[in-house]
Amino acid sequence: MTEYMAIMEYLKKNLNQNRLNHSINVGKEAVKLSNLYGYDEKKAELAGIVHDCAKDIKLENQKHYAKNCGFIVDDLTYKIPELIHAPASVYVCKNIFGILDIEILTSIRYHTTGRENMSLIEKILFIADIIEPGRKFEKVEKIRALAYANIDEALLFALDATIIYIIERKLVLHPDTVKARNYIMDFLC
Repeated sequence: MTEYMAIMEYLKKNLNQNRLNHSINVGKEAVKLSNLYGYDEKKAELAGIVHDCAKDIKLENQKHYAKNCGFIVDDLTYKIPELIHAPASVYVCKNIFGILDIEILTSIRYHTTGRENMSLIEKILFIADIIEPGRKFEKVEKIRALAYANIDEALLFALDATIIYIIERKLVLHPDTVKARNYIMDFLC
């Protein structure tokens, strides 16, 4: 059995059907963006397919996995259920799939918040996660158009939209998202 087939078998057993479809779509979108921006499409596809591999695991297990993922995970991330699956997914990638590529692991770690000075694969995964065909929200078409014109402009617009969404709902905003937004804003100016 190939590595890809083994990963897909795990995902089929451990993700609900909607999340599995989303993950496959993110992988496909990451390939398209990689081809456009000159990144390794196999690495991008793999990152896309596995980025949510721990999302359907019990929250207590996600927290345990995050603690042992090999990245620093701040206290705030542990308090926001929507974020903790990212470092937990890194743990699954390393310990179950045997993925040790630091670029792939880092892109998975920060796919929910972004961060300062994101690498190309981090930008590709962040954007692919937002624009895959199953996503339906008010600003997605604008982000899709920007993604295929200028990934940095798409990233800024997506981060702005995320920040506005979080603030309007009076949710906790992770500082990494603000830092990512300010960094890309400074880069573009």
